[in-house]
Amino acid sequence: MTLKHSARGFTLIEIMVVMVILGLLVAIVGPNIMGRSDQARVTAAETQLKTLSQALDMYRLDNSHYPSTQQGLQALVTRPGGTPEPKNWGPESYMNNIPKDPWGNDYQYISPGTEGPYDLYSYGADGQEGGEGNDADLSVWATR
Repeated sequence: MTLKHSARGFTLIEIMVVMVILGLLVAIVGPNIMGRSDQARVTAAETQLKTLSQALDMYRLDNSHYPSTQQGLQALVTRPGGTPEPKNWGPESYMNNIPKDPWGNDYQYISPGTEGPYDLYSYGADGQEGGEGNDADLSVWATR
């Protein structure tokens, strides 16, 4: 008994139907995935702002004041010079390094601040003050 093996390929119609289905999936799923990466960056920035804020609070607990604008966030990594002098700067740093925001820009720090004892914020995706959506500024006071 011999088995007949029939070789049959896909018809053009079958290939077109698969292409249409794939196109629809990309059109529906694609924007949802792309929007998630932008939201993930915003969430990462909010988390980093909270971490920086906690380190600033620890600095204040040890030294009775926040670093000045001139001393900046780097005062959390290395003992700062200038005034106000950190009399009880810990034996270890408050952070290993100061991260850049998820868009590769420096976080902005001003002390004393206009919204609280300090202003700590990211300019968002566009790296410029103001903006809407992904370009909106993110402040530590807005994320608490």
